[in-house]
Amino acid sequence: MKTLNKILSVALAGAVMVGCNDLDTEPQGYYVTPEQKEDVTKADPSMVIAGITGVASTVNQYGSIEDAHIDYGWASVMLMLDNRGTDMIGFDIGYNWYSENNALSDCSINSRISQYTWRNMYNQIFAANAVLSTMDPESDDPTIQFFRAQGLAFRAFDYLQLAQLFQFTYVGHESMPCVPIITNENAAEYAANGGSRATVQEVYDQIMSDINTAIELLSNCGVKPESVIDSKAKRLVSLATAYGIRARVNLVMNKWADAASDAQNAISNFSGAPYSLTEASKPILASMDETAVMWGIAVNEDDRVVTTGICNWPSFIGSFNSNGYCSAGSWRKIAINLYDWIPDTDVRKGWFLNTDSESANLSESWNEYCVEKSMPPYTQVKIAPYKNQLGTTLNANDIPLMRVEEMYLINAEATAMAGNASAGAQILTDFVSSFRNPAYVCVDNTPEAVQNAVWMQRRVELWGEGQSFYDIMRLKKGIDRRGGGWEPQWVYNIPAESNVMRLMIPNSEIEGNKALSAGDNNTSQGQPSPVADE
Repeated sequence: MKTLNKILSVALAGAVMVGCNDLDTEPQGYYVTPEQKEDVTKADPSMVIAGITGVASTVNQYGSIEDAHIDYGWASVMLMLDNRGTDMIGFDIGYNWYSENNALSDCSINSRISQYTWRNMYNQIFAANAVLSTMDPESDDPTIQFFRAQGLAFRAFDYLQLAQLFQFTYVGHESMPCVPIITNENAAEYAANGGSRATVQEVYDQIMSDINTAIELLSNCGVKPESVIDSKAKRLVSLATAYGIRARVNLVMNKWADAASDAQNAISNFSGAPYSLTEASKPILASMDETAVMWGIAVNEDDRVVTTGICNWPSFIGSFNSNGYCSAGSWRKIAINLYDWIPDTDVRKGWFLNTDSESANLSESWNEYCVEKSMPPYTQVKIAPYKNQLGTTLNANDIPLMRVEEMYLINAEATAMAGNASAGAQILTDFVSSFRNPAYVCVDNTPEAVQNAVWMQRRVELWGEGQSFYDIMRLKKGIDRRGGGWEPQWVYNIPAESNVMRLMIPNSEIEGNKALSAGDNNTSQGQPSPVADE
Protein backbone atom coordinates (compact mmCIF):
# COMPACT_ATOMS: atom_id res chain seq x y z
CA MET A 1 0.00 0.00 0.00
CA LYS A 2 2.84 2.42 0.83
CA THR A 3 4.52 1.53 -2.47
CA LEU A 4 1.33 2.23 -4.41
CA ASN A 5 0.72 5.53 -2.68
CA LYS A 6 4.28 6.66 -3.44
CA ILE A 7 4.03 5.74 -7.12
CA LEU A 8 0.67 7.45 -7.52
CA SER A 9 1.66 10.62 -5.73
CA VAL A 10 4.86 10.99 -7.75
CA ALA A 11 3.17 10.11 -11.02
CA LEU A 12 0.29 12.48 -10.47
CA ALA A 13 2.52 15.32 -9.31
CA GLY A 14 4.49 15.06 -12.52
CA ALA A 15 1.43 14.65 -14.71
CA VAL A 16 -0.64 17.46 -13.29
CA MET A 17 2.16 20.04 -13.31
CA VAL A 18 3.23 19.38 -16.89
CA GLY A 19 1.05 20.61 -19.74
CA CYS A 20 1.19 19.48 -23.32
CA ASN A 21 3.15 22.61 -24.17
CA ASP A 22 6.08 21.15 -22.21
CA LEU A 23 6.56 18.11 -24.43
CA ASP A 24 10.29 18.71 -24.73
CA THR A 25 10.67 18.06 -21.00
CA GLU A 26 9.95 14.61 -19.65
CA PRO A 27 7.68 14.81 -16.58
CA GLN A 28 9.69 13.75 -13.55
CA GLY A 29 8.41 10.51 -12.07
CA TYR A 30 5.89 10.01 -14.88
CA TYR A 31 7.23 6.81 -16.43
CA VAL A 32 6.37 3.70 -14.45
CA THR A 33 8.67 0.72 -14.77
CA PRO A 34 7.42 -2.87 -15.13
CA GLU A 35 8.68 -3.55 -11.61
CA GLN A 36 6.66 -0.66 -10.22
CA LYS A 37 3.62 -1.80 -12.12
CA GLU A 38 3.97 -5.24 -10.56
CA ASP A 39 4.14 -3.61 -7.11
CA VAL A 40 0.89 -1.82 -7.87
CA THR A 41 -1.01 -4.92 -8.91
CA LYS A 42 0.15 -6.73 -5.79
CA ALA A 43 -0.92 -3.86 -3.52
CA ASP A 44 -4.41 -3.14 -2.26
CA PRO A 45 -6.11 -2.00 -5.48
CA SER A 46 -8.64 0.09 -3.59
CA MET A 47 -5.86 2.57 -2.80
CA VAL A 48 -5.84 3.64 -6.45
CA ILE A 49 -8.92 5.70 -5.66
CA ALA A 50 -6.62 8.51 -4.50
CA GLY A 51 -5.13 8.68 -7.97
CA ILE A 52 -8.47 8.52 -9.77
CA THR A 53 -10.05 11.26 -7.67
CA GLY A 54 -6.88 13.24 -8.37
CA VAL A 55 -7.57 12.88 -12.09
CA ALA A 56 -11.11 14.18 -11.58
CA SER A 57 -9.91 17.16 -9.56
CA THR A 58 -7.35 18.40 -12.12
CA VAL A 59 -10.09 20.43 -13.83
CA ASN A 60 -11.23 22.10 -10.61
CA GLN A 61 -8.19 24.18 -9.73
CA TYR A 62 -7.83 27.91 -9.20
CA GLY A 63 -4.89 29.61 -10.90
CA SER A 64 -3.46 26.49 -12.54
CA ILE A 65 -2.79 28.39 -15.78
CA GLU A 66 -2.52 32.03 -14.75
CA ASP A 67 -3.29 34.24 -11.78
CA ALA A 68 -6.70 35.44 -12.95
CA HIS A 69 -10.18 35.34 -11.44
CA ILE A 70 -11.45 33.55 -14.54
CA ASP A 71 -8.98 30.65 -14.16
CA TYR A 72 -10.94 28.18 -12.05
CA GLY A 73 -10.97 25.05 -14.17
CA TRP A 74 -13.21 23.41 -16.75
CA ALA A 75 -16.35 25.19 -15.52
CA SER A 76 -14.82 28.45 -16.74
CA VAL A 77 -14.31 26.94 -20.21
CA MET A 78 -17.96 25.84 -20.18
CA LEU A 79 -18.97 29.46 -19.64
CA MET A 80 -16.54 30.67 -22.31
CA LEU A 81 -18.17 28.32 -24.81
CA ASP A 82 -21.72 29.35 -23.94
CA ASN A 83 -20.69 33.00 -24.21
CA ARG A 84 -19.34 32.38 -27.73
CA GLY A 85 -22.73 31.28 -29.02
CA THR A 86 -26.19 32.76 -29.47
CA ASP A 87 -28.16 32.05 -26.32
CA MET A 88 -26.23 33.43 -23.32
CA ILE A 89 -26.16 37.22 -23.25
CA GLY A 90 -23.38 39.10 -21.48
CA PHE A 91 -22.93 42.82 -20.78
CA ASP A 92 -20.12 44.97 -22.13
CA ILE A 93 -18.98 46.08 -18.68
CA GLY A 94 -15.78 45.81 -16.67
CA TYR A 95 -17.10 43.01 -14.47
CA ASN A 96 -17.71 40.74 -17.49
CA TRP A 97 -14.60 38.57 -17.68
CA TYR A 98 -16.15 36.73 -20.62
CA SER A 99 -16.44 39.78 -22.89
CA GLU A 100 -13.64 38.38 -25.12
CA ASN A 101 -15.89 35.40 -25.84
CA ASN A 102 -19.01 37.53 -26.26
CA ALA A 103 -17.07 39.67 -28.74
CA LEU A 104 -15.61 36.61 -30.55
CA SER A 105 -12.25 38.32 -30.42
CA ASP A 106 -10.78 35.10 -29.03
CA CYS A 107 -9.70 33.32 -32.21
CA SER A 108 -6.01 33.88 -31.60
CA ILE A 109 -2.93 32.06 -30.36
CA ASN A 110 -2.99 33.94 -27.04
CA SER A 111 -6.69 33.88 -26.19
CA ARG A 112 -7.73 32.58 -22.80
CA ILE A 113 -10.23 30.10 -24.23
CA SER A 114 -7.53 28.43 -26.34
CA GLN A 115 -5.09 28.25 -23.44
CA TYR A 116 -7.64 27.14 -20.85
CA THR A 117 -9.22 24.49 -23.06
CA TRP A 118 -5.86 23.07 -24.13
CA ARG A 119 -4.28 23.07 -20.70
CA ASN A 120 -7.28 21.82 -18.72
CA MET A 121 -7.86 18.88 -21.03
CA TYR A 122 -4.21 17.91 -21.49
CA ASN A 123 -3.53 18.25 -17.77
CA GLN A 124 -6.29 15.73 -17.16
CA ILE A 125 -5.03 13.51 -19.98
CA PHE A 126 -1.55 13.49 -18.43
CA ALA A 127 -3.03 12.63 -15.04
CA ALA A 128 -5.14 9.84 -16.53
CA ASN A 129 -2.12 8.48 -18.41
CA ALA A 130 -0.10 8.49 -15.20
CA VAL A 131 -2.67 6.42 -13.34
CA LEU A 132 -3.22 4.07 -16.28
CA SER A 133 0.52 3.41 -16.34
CA THR A 134 0.35 2.00 -12.82
CA MET A 135 -2.21 -0.69 -13.66
CA ASP A 136 -1.86 -3.95 -15.52
CA PRO A 137 -4.21 -3.88 -18.53
CA GLU A 138 -4.48 -7.67 -18.32
CA SER A 139 -5.58 -7.70 -14.69
CA ASP A 140 -8.79 -9.58 -13.93
CA ASP A 141 -9.18 -7.89 -10.56
CA PRO A 142 -12.62 -6.15 -10.65
CA THR A 143 -11.39 -3.10 -8.76
CA ILE A 144 -8.38 -2.62 -11.04
CA GLN A 145 -10.71 -2.98 -14.03
CA PHE A 146 -12.98 -0.29 -12.58
CA PHE A 147 -10.09 2.11 -12.06
CA ARG A 148 -8.71 1.47 -15.55
CA ALA A 149 -12.16 2.27 -16.91
CA GLN A 150 -12.06 5.59 -15.07
CA GLY A 151 -8.78 6.66 -16.63
CA LEU A 152 -9.92 5.63 -20.11
CA ALA A 153 -13.32 7.31 -19.81
CA PHE A 154 -11.83 10.58 -18.57
CA ARG A 155 -9.33 10.51 -21.42
CA ALA A 156 -12.09 9.87 -23.97
CA PHE A 157 -14.06 12.82 -22.59
CA ASP A 158 -11.01 15.07 -22.79
CA TYR A 159 -10.18 14.24 -26.39
CA LEU A 160 -13.84 14.66 -27.37
CA GLN A 161 -13.78 18.26 -26.11
CA LEU A 162 -10.48 19.00 -27.86
CA ALA A 163 -11.60 17.42 -31.13
CA GLN A 164 -14.80 19.46 -31.29
CA LEU A 165 -13.11 22.79 -30.59
CA PHE A 166 -9.76 22.72 -32.43
CA GLN A 167 -11.24 21.49 -35.71
CA PHE A 168 -14.60 21.51 -37.45
CA THR A 169 -17.03 18.69 -36.77
CA TYR A 170 -16.23 15.08 -37.61
CA VAL A 171 -18.37 14.49 -40.72
CA GLY A 172 -16.68 15.91 -43.79
CA HIS A 173 -13.45 16.74 -41.99
CA GLU A 174 -12.09 13.31 -41.12
CA SER A 175 -8.71 13.89 -42.80
CA MET A 176 -8.11 17.39 -41.40
CA PRO A 177 -5.53 18.00 -38.65
CA CYS A 178 -6.91 17.90 -35.12
CA VAL A 179 -4.80 17.57 -31.92
CA PRO A 180 -1.83 15.46 -30.79
CA ILE A 181 -2.72 12.08 -29.30
CA ILE A 182 -0.82 11.35 -26.08
CA THR A 183 -1.45 8.08 -24.27
CA ASN A 184 0.34 6.19 -21.52
CA GLU A 185 1.94 4.04 -24.25
CA ASN A 186 3.57 6.88 -26.23
CA ALA A 187 4.04 9.53 -23.52
CA ALA A 188 7.80 9.05 -23.27
CA GLU A 189 8.24 9.52 -27.02
CA TYR A 190 6.10 12.65 -26.95
CA ALA A 191 8.00 14.02 -23.97
CA ALA A 192 11.27 13.63 -25.88
CA ASN A 193 10.29 14.66 -29.39
CA GLY A 194 6.89 16.32 -29.28
CA GLY A 195 4.03 15.27 -31.51
CA SER A 196 2.19 16.44 -34.59
CA ARG A 197 -1.54 16.94 -34.97
CA ALA A 198 -3.33 13.68 -35.56
CA THR A 199 -6.21 13.70 -38.04
CA VAL A 200 -9.79 14.08 -36.90
CA GLN A 201 -10.36 10.42 -37.80
CA GLU A 202 -7.38 9.29 -35.73
CA VAL A 203 -8.52 11.28 -32.70
CA TYR A 204 -12.04 9.86 -32.88
CA ASP A 205 -10.58 6.37 -33.30
CA GLN A 206 -8.68 6.93 -30.05
CA ILE A 207 -11.78 8.26 -28.32
CA MET A 208 -13.84 5.26 -29.40
CA SER A 209 -11.10 2.81 -28.41
CA ASP A 210 -10.90 4.33 -24.93
CA ILE A 211 -14.64 4.55 -24.29
CA ASN A 212 -15.34 1.11 -25.78
CA THR A 213 -12.79 -0.44 -23.43
CA ALA A 214 -14.15 1.56 -20.49
CA ILE A 215 -17.69 0.29 -21.14
CA GLU A 216 -16.44 -3.28 -21.47
CA LEU A 217 -14.51 -3.03 -18.20
CA LEU A 218 -17.39 -1.43 -16.31
CA SER A 219 -19.82 -4.02 -17.67
CA ASN A 220 -17.58 -6.92 -16.67
CA CYS A 221 -16.29 -5.76 -13.30
CA GLY A 222 -19.64 -4.98 -11.70
CA VAL A 223 -18.07 -2.30 -9.50
CA LYS A 224 -20.03 0.94 -9.05
CA PRO A 225 -18.69 4.36 -8.00
CA GLU A 226 -20.71 4.43 -4.78
CA SER A 227 -19.06 1.20 -3.66
CA VAL A 228 -15.56 2.69 -3.80
CA ILE A 229 -16.11 6.26 -2.65
CA ASP A 230 -18.25 7.56 0.20
CA SER A 231 -18.85 11.15 -0.88
CA LYS A 232 -20.09 12.53 -4.19
CA ALA A 233 -19.69 9.27 -6.06
CA LYS A 234 -20.95 10.86 -9.28
CA ARG A 235 -17.55 12.47 -9.72
CA LEU A 236 -16.51 9.04 -11.05
CA VAL A 237 -17.75 7.42 -14.25
CA SER A 238 -20.51 4.87 -13.88
CA LEU A 239 -21.56 2.45 -16.62
CA ALA A 240 -24.49 4.77 -17.40
CA THR A 241 -22.14 7.76 -17.73
CA ALA A 242 -19.77 5.81 -19.98
CA TYR A 243 -22.69 4.99 -22.27
CA GLY A 244 -23.59 8.68 -22.14
CA ILE A 245 -20.10 9.70 -23.25
CA ARG A 246 -20.23 7.24 -26.13
CA ALA A 247 -23.71 8.46 -27.07
CA ARG A 248 -22.23 11.95 -27.45
CA VAL A 249 -19.38 10.64 -29.60
CA ASN A 250 -21.68 8.67 -31.88
CA LEU A 251 -23.97 11.68 -32.18
CA VAL A 252 -21.08 13.84 -33.43
CA MET A 253 -19.99 11.08 -35.81
CA ASN A 254 -23.57 10.75 -37.14
CA LYS A 255 -23.67 7.09 -36.16
CA TRP A 256 -27.33 7.48 -35.44
CA ALA A 257 -28.41 3.95 -34.52
CA ASP A 258 -25.41 3.56 -32.20
CA ALA A 259 -26.09 6.94 -30.57
CA ALA A 260 -29.72 6.01 -29.94
CA SER A 261 -28.74 2.65 -28.48
CA ASP A 262 -26.10 4.18 -26.20
CA ALA A 263 -28.49 6.88 -24.99
CA GLN A 264 -31.09 4.26 -24.12
CA ASN A 265 -28.46 2.15 -22.35
CA ALA A 266 -27.40 5.22 -20.37
CA ILE A 267 -31.01 5.76 -19.28
CA SER A 268 -31.53 2.07 -18.44
CA ASN A 269 -28.37 1.82 -16.35
CA PHE A 270 -28.91 5.08 -14.48
CA SER A 271 -30.50 4.87 -11.04
CA GLY A 272 -31.86 8.42 -11.17
CA ALA A 273 -34.46 10.15 -13.33
CA PRO A 274 -35.07 13.50 -15.02
CA TYR A 275 -36.16 16.40 -12.86
CA SER A 276 -39.93 16.05 -12.48
CA LEU A 277 -42.31 18.85 -13.42
CA THR A 278 -42.36 19.88 -9.78
CA GLU A 279 -38.57 19.72 -9.38
CA ALA A 280 -38.01 21.66 -12.61
CA SER A 281 -40.44 24.34 -11.43
CA LYS A 282 -37.78 25.78 -9.16
CA PRO A 283 -34.02 26.46 -9.38
CA ILE A 284 -31.88 23.34 -9.92
CA LEU A 285 -28.25 22.19 -10.07
CA ALA A 286 -27.12 23.05 -6.56
CA SER A 287 -25.48 19.63 -6.16
CA MET A 288 -24.52 16.53 -8.12
CA ASP A 289 -26.56 14.54 -5.61
CA GLU A 290 -29.73 15.73 -7.35
CA THR A 291 -31.55 12.86 -9.02
CA ALA A 292 -31.07 13.97 -12.64
CA VAL A 293 -27.30 14.50 -12.51
CA MET A 294 -25.30 11.58 -13.92
CA TRP A 295 -21.80 13.04 -13.68
CA GLY A 296 -20.14 16.15 -12.38
CA ILE A 297 -17.10 17.87 -10.92
CA ALA A 298 -17.14 17.59 -7.13
CA VAL A 299 -16.65 20.85 -5.26
CA ASN A 300 -15.98 21.00 -1.52
CA GLU A 301 -16.32 24.01 0.74
CA ASP A 302 -12.59 24.07 1.47
CA ASP A 303 -11.50 23.85 -2.19
CA ARG A 304 -9.40 26.80 -3.28
CA VAL A 305 -11.94 27.71 -5.98
CA VAL A 306 -14.44 28.20 -3.15
CA THR A 307 -12.21 29.91 -0.59
CA THR A 308 -11.26 32.52 -3.21
CA GLY A 309 -14.80 33.77 -2.68
CA ILE A 310 -15.55 34.94 -6.22
CA CYS A 311 -13.31 32.87 -8.52
CA ASN A 312 -15.73 30.04 -9.27
CA TRP A 313 -18.68 28.96 -11.42
CA PRO A 314 -21.49 30.25 -9.14
CA SER A 315 -19.82 33.66 -8.96
CA PHE A 316 -20.00 34.07 -12.73
CA ILE A 317 -23.37 32.45 -13.45
CA GLY A 318 -25.31 32.35 -10.17
CA SER A 319 -28.05 34.93 -9.66
CA PHE A 320 -28.87 34.00 -6.07
CA ASN A 321 -25.44 34.08 -4.43
CA SER A 322 -24.66 37.51 -3.00
CA ASN A 323 -20.88 37.24 -3.36
CA GLY A 324 -19.85 37.17 -7.00
CA TYR A 325 -19.61 38.85 -10.37
CA CYS A 326 -23.26 38.31 -11.24
CA SER A 327 -24.45 40.10 -8.12
CA ALA A 328 -22.06 42.94 -9.00
CA GLY A 329 -23.99 43.47 -12.24
CA SER A 330 -22.57 40.95 -14.72
CA TRP A 331 -25.81 38.97 -14.95
CA ARG A 332 -26.22 36.13 -17.42
CA LYS A 333 -29.36 36.35 -19.53
CA ILE A 334 -31.12 34.16 -22.07
CA ALA A 335 -31.48 35.51 -25.61
CA ILE A 336 -34.85 37.24 -26.00
CA ASN A 337 -35.86 35.31 -29.13
CA LEU A 338 -35.14 31.98 -27.42
CA TYR A 339 -37.07 33.04 -24.32
CA ASP A 340 -40.03 34.06 -26.48
CA TRP A 341 -39.93 30.65 -28.18
CA ILE A 342 -40.55 28.82 -24.88
CA PRO A 343 -44.32 28.20 -24.44
CA ASP A 344 -46.01 29.63 -21.36
CA THR A 345 -47.06 26.07 -20.46
CA ASP A 346 -43.41 25.00 -20.21
CA VAL A 347 -41.97 25.12 -16.66
CA ARG A 348 -38.60 26.14 -18.11
CA LYS A 349 -40.03 29.54 -18.97
CA GLY A 350 -39.59 30.19 -15.26
CA TRP A 351 -35.87 29.43 -15.45
CA PHE A 352 -35.55 33.04 -16.61
CA LEU A 353 -37.06 36.33 -15.44
CA ASN A 354 -39.88 37.77 -17.53
CA THR A 355 -40.16 41.36 -18.73
CA ASP A 356 -41.26 42.37 -15.21
CA SER A 357 -38.14 40.71 -13.75
CA GLU A 358 -40.22 38.01 -12.08
CA SER A 359 -40.50 34.23 -12.46
CA ALA A 360 -43.47 31.96 -11.85
CA ASN A 361 -41.00 29.40 -10.51
CA LEU A 362 -39.96 31.59 -7.57
CA SER A 363 -41.65 32.26 -4.27
CA GLU A 364 -42.63 35.79 -3.31
CA SER A 365 -39.51 36.29 -1.20
CA TRP A 366 -37.22 35.05 -3.98
CA ASN A 367 -38.91 37.31 -6.53
CA GLU A 368 -38.46 40.21 -4.11
CA TYR A 369 -34.77 39.35 -3.91
CA CYS A 370 -34.56 39.66 -7.72
CA VAL A 371 -36.10 43.13 -7.51
CA GLU A 372 -33.82 44.18 -4.66
CA LYS A 373 -30.77 43.14 -6.67
CA SER A 374 -32.03 44.97 -9.79
CA MET A 375 -31.86 41.86 -11.94
CA PRO A 376 -32.83 42.79 -15.51
CA PRO A 377 -35.45 40.90 -17.55
CA TYR A 378 -34.34 37.55 -18.96
CA THR A 379 -31.76 36.97 -16.20
CA GLN A 380 -31.29 33.28 -15.52
CA VAL A 381 -32.83 31.91 -12.32
CA LYS A 382 -32.30 28.28 -13.34
CA ILE A 383 -29.16 27.68 -11.29
CA ALA A 384 -29.86 27.27 -7.57
CA PRO A 385 -27.56 28.73 -4.91
CA TYR A 386 -25.45 26.40 -2.79
CA LYS A 387 -27.70 24.36 -0.47
CA ASN A 388 -30.59 26.41 -1.86
CA GLN A 389 -29.75 29.24 0.54
CA LEU A 390 -30.92 32.53 -0.95
CA GLY A 391 -28.18 35.17 -0.88
CA THR A 392 -25.48 32.75 0.26
CA THR A 393 -21.88 33.94 0.21
CA LEU A 394 -20.57 30.37 -0.10
CA ASN A 395 -20.13 29.47 -3.77
CA ALA A 396 -19.63 25.71 -3.63
CA ASN A 397 -22.01 24.24 -6.20
CA ASP A 398 -20.86 21.06 -7.90
CA ILE A 399 -20.35 21.43 -11.66
CA PRO A 400 -22.74 19.44 -13.90
CA LEU A 401 -21.08 17.48 -16.72
CA MET A 402 -23.99 15.25 -17.73
CA ARG A 403 -27.69 15.01 -16.95
CA VAL A 404 -30.00 12.15 -17.89
CA GLU A 405 -32.32 14.55 -19.76
CA GLU A 406 -29.63 14.86 -22.43
CA MET A 407 -29.87 11.15 -23.07
CA TYR A 408 -33.60 11.40 -23.87
CA LEU A 409 -32.85 14.19 -26.32
CA ILE A 410 -30.01 12.25 -27.97
CA ASN A 411 -32.28 9.22 -28.26
CA ALA A 412 -34.99 11.28 -29.94
CA GLU A 413 -32.65 12.96 -32.44
CA ALA A 414 -30.66 9.85 -33.27
CA THR A 415 -33.75 7.66 -33.67
CA ALA A 416 -35.23 10.16 -36.12
CA MET A 417 -31.99 10.57 -38.06
CA ALA A 418 -31.57 6.79 -38.23
CA GLY A 419 -34.69 6.76 -40.40
CA ASN A 420 -37.62 6.58 -38.01
CA ALA A 421 -38.83 10.17 -37.71
CA SER A 422 -42.17 9.23 -36.13
CA ALA A 423 -40.48 7.22 -33.38
CA GLY A 424 -38.03 10.05 -32.72
CA ALA A 425 -40.88 12.55 -32.55
CA GLN A 426 -42.70 10.29 -30.08
CA ILE A 427 -39.64 9.97 -27.83
CA LEU A 428 -39.35 13.77 -27.81
CA THR A 429 -43.06 14.20 -27.14
CA ASP A 430 -43.01 11.71 -24.26
CA PHE A 431 -40.03 13.36 -22.63
CA VAL A 432 -41.10 16.99 -22.90
CA SER A 433 -44.76 16.38 -22.05
CA SER A 434 -43.86 14.21 -19.04
CA PHE A 435 -41.16 16.40 -17.52
CA ARG A 436 -41.39 19.97 -18.87
CA ASN A 437 -44.55 20.93 -20.78
CA PRO A 438 -47.71 18.77 -20.53
CA ALA A 439 -49.13 20.46 -23.64
CA TYR A 440 -46.17 19.61 -25.88
CA VAL A 441 -46.54 17.48 -29.00
CA CYS A 442 -43.80 17.12 -31.62
CA VAL A 443 -45.68 17.20 -34.94
CA ASP A 444 -42.60 17.02 -37.17
CA ASN A 445 -42.49 14.05 -39.52
CA THR A 446 -39.11 14.25 -41.24
CA PRO A 447 -35.75 13.34 -39.69
CA GLU A 448 -34.30 16.82 -40.20
CA ALA A 449 -37.36 18.52 -38.71
CA VAL A 450 -37.22 16.32 -35.62
CA GLN A 451 -33.50 16.99 -35.33
CA ASN A 452 -34.17 20.72 -35.36
CA ALA A 453 -36.97 20.32 -32.81
CA VAL A 454 -34.55 18.48 -30.53
CA TRP A 455 -31.95 21.22 -31.03
CA MET A 456 -34.42 23.83 -29.84
CA GLN A 457 -35.19 21.71 -26.78
CA ARG A 458 -31.47 21.27 -26.10
CA ARG A 459 -30.93 25.04 -26.25
CA VAL A 460 -33.46 25.51 -23.46
CA GLU A 461 -32.87 22.37 -21.40
CA LEU A 462 -29.07 22.58 -21.32
CA TRP A 463 -28.79 26.37 -21.21
CA GLY A 464 -25.77 27.41 -19.13
CA GLU A 465 -24.31 23.89 -18.92
CA GLY A 466 -21.58 24.28 -21.54
CA GLN A 467 -23.26 22.31 -24.35
CA SER A 468 -24.62 24.94 -26.73
CA PHE A 469 -21.46 25.66 -28.72
CA TYR A 470 -20.86 21.98 -29.44
CA ASP A 471 -24.32 21.80 -31.01
CA ILE A 472 -23.57 24.85 -33.15
CA MET A 473 -20.44 23.09 -34.41
CA ARG A 474 -21.87 19.63 -35.07
CA LEU A 475 -25.11 20.89 -36.64
CA LYS A 476 -23.30 23.57 -38.66
CA LYS A 477 -25.73 26.23 -37.51
CA GLY A 478 -23.52 29.29 -37.53
CA ILE A 479 -23.85 32.09 -34.97
CA ASP A 480 -26.86 34.33 -35.64
CA ARG A 481 -27.40 36.76 -32.77
CA ARG A 482 -30.01 38.95 -34.45
CA GLY A 483 -33.10 39.45 -32.32
CA GLY A 484 -31.44 38.08 -29.20
CA GLY A 485 -30.94 41.30 -27.28
CA TRP A 486 -27.17 41.43 -27.67
CA GLU A 487 -25.05 44.53 -27.27
CA PRO A 488 -25.07 46.23 -30.73
CA GLN A 489 -21.33 45.73 -31.22
CA TRP A 490 -21.73 41.98 -30.60
CA VAL A 491 -24.63 41.30 -32.95
CA TYR A 492 -23.18 38.88 -35.50
CA ASN A 493 -24.47 36.64 -38.26
CA ILE A 494 -21.59 34.26 -38.86
CA PRO A 495 -21.93 31.36 -41.33
CA ALA A 496 -21.23 27.80 -40.30
CA GLU A 497 -17.59 26.72 -40.30
CA SER A 498 -16.16 30.20 -40.39
CA ASN A 499 -12.59 30.22 -39.10
CA VAL A 500 -13.74 32.12 -36.02
CA MET A 501 -15.54 28.95 -34.91
CA ARG A 502 -12.35 26.94 -34.38
CA LEU A 503 -9.95 27.62 -31.57
CA MET A 504 -6.28 28.14 -32.31
CA ILE A 505 -3.59 26.01 -30.70
CA PRO A 506 -1.99 28.19 -28.01
CA ASN A 507 1.28 29.88 -28.82
CA SER A 508 2.93 28.26 -25.81
CA GLU A 509 2.21 24.84 -27.33
CA ILE A 510 3.58 25.82 -30.74
CA GLU A 511 6.78 27.09 -29.11
CA GLY A 512 7.19 24.13 -26.76
CA ASN A 513 6.26 21.25 -29.06
CA LYS A 514 9.19 20.27 -31.28
CA ALA A 515 6.88 18.69 -33.87
CA LEU A 516 4.70 21.77 -34.41
CA SER A 517 5.30 25.10 -36.11
CA ALA A 518 3.19 28.19 -36.60
CA GLY A 519 2.20 26.92 -40.05
CA ASP A 520 0.55 23.87 -38.46
CA ASN A 521 -2.00 26.00 -36.61
CA ASN A 522 -5.58 26.82 -37.55
CA THR A 523 -6.13 30.06 -39.45
CA SER A 524 -6.43 33.11 -37.22
CA GLN A 525 -9.53 35.24 -37.38
CA GLY A 526 -10.00 38.81 -36.25
CA GLN A 527 -13.10 40.01 -34.44
CA PRO A 528 -16.12 39.80 -36.77
CA SER A 529 -17.99 42.89 -37.92
CA PRO A 530 -21.41 43.48 -36.36
CA VAL A 531 -24.60 43.44 -38.42
CA ALA A 532 -27.92 45.20 -38.09
CA ASP A 533 -30.06 43.72 -35.31
CA GLU A 534 -33.06 42.74 -37.42
